[in-house]
Amino acid sequence: PNEPEPEPLLLSKHSKNLLRFLHLLPARMASHDNTRSTIVFFAVCGLDVLHSLHLIPAHLREDIINWTYGGLVVPRDNEKHCGGFMGCRAMLPETEDVQVLECMRQYQWGHLAMTYTSIAVLATLGDDMSRLNRKSIVDGVAAVQRPDGSFSACIDGSENDMRFVYCAATICHMLDYWGSVNKESMFQFIMRSLRYDHGFSQELEGESHGGTTFCALAALQLSGQLHRLDAVTVERIKRWLVFRQMDGFQGRPNKPVDTCYSFWIGAALRILNAFELTDYAKNREFILTTQDKLIGGFSKWPQGTPDPFHTYLGLCGLAFTNEPGLAEVMPSLNMSMAAYSHLQQLHETWRTNKTLSTELAQLKVSHEAPTTETTTSNPQLISAQ
Repeated sequence: PNEPEPEPLLLSKHSKNLLRFLHLLPARMASHDNTRSTIVFFAVCGLDVLHSLHLIPAHLREDIINWTYGGLVVPRDNEKHCGGFMGCRAMLPETEDVQVLECMRQYQWGHLAMTYTSIAVLATLGDDMSRLNRKSIVDGVAAVQRPDGSFSACIDGSENDMRFVYCAATICHMLDYWGSVNKESMFQFIMRSLRYDHGFSQELEGESHGGTTFCALAALQLSGQLHRLDAVTVERIKRWLVFRQMDGFQGRPNKPVDTCYSFWIGAALRILNAFELTDYAKNREFILTTQDKLIGGFSKWPQGTPDPFHTYLGLCGLAFTNEPGLAEVMPSLNMSMAAYSHLQQLHETWRTNKTLSTELAQLKVSHEAPTTETTTSNPQLISAQ
């Protein structure tokens, strides 16, 4: 008998679906307004993976960039280190009342997940990030690192776990600056979260989890510490990850498969150079059972309602299997390789400028050196902004 034709990936429908989320949130998603920058991330980065960024007209691209910068918090000298991006603009009242504005400042602080997604959106849209104070943002990251090496989401009242370890690593890597973030204690927290079955847990003594295992491995790679895992440990982690494939991937043993784990597990295996151990065809088959053929988008499970989160991660999961029509994805930063290349160019520029400013400062010192023989000490040079 003839093999049935494989299900087609409805590229243009997925593009239109994601584009809609840049204009309007459906009523059922109103509760997500406080994390709107993450929805912008899924939509913009999803369009990028679909080779469809051209569908965002120039004026809208400009609007998205300006809206993203609108959530940037830059603390004043006398305020606590809370730099970064907010998730929504509810704390930015349109008023001239100085008292109200001062009061609202108490509630404006960066959130690690929103900061990660906001910087990723700027990178994907090709922004030069000249409006960012990199030092202020990374000071904000260092300020929420806990004594055990983990990170809180924000300066006040938040959980601290592997999700925010990942966000901290992405922010520092994307800004090419680690400031006073303690990479060693971060590494120790990650290793203490490695469970007996060789998956990583969200917090200490928790259960191994697919999303958390991705966060742990990506944070190690982005902080330049992946090589510290010994070969036996790496093989055991690979085994735990490969065993998460049923047809699609599950997040934990004895749980149903879910579209988003095609990314979380797939990217973790990509980081360990072991994705080829999976069954591409079965994975694709499952993801396409969650494709909405009418309005585009992917859902968590078959017959579910599509959403931007599962749509984006489903597309990334398919990109790992070399699906035609999709761009290559950089696993640990969860963005396209094109966006990552733009980031690398920015890093090059920042490093060149830093070298240049260091040389100019040293030149200035040598010109200003007194003629009589006295010992002069170099001024303390500030690290990259």
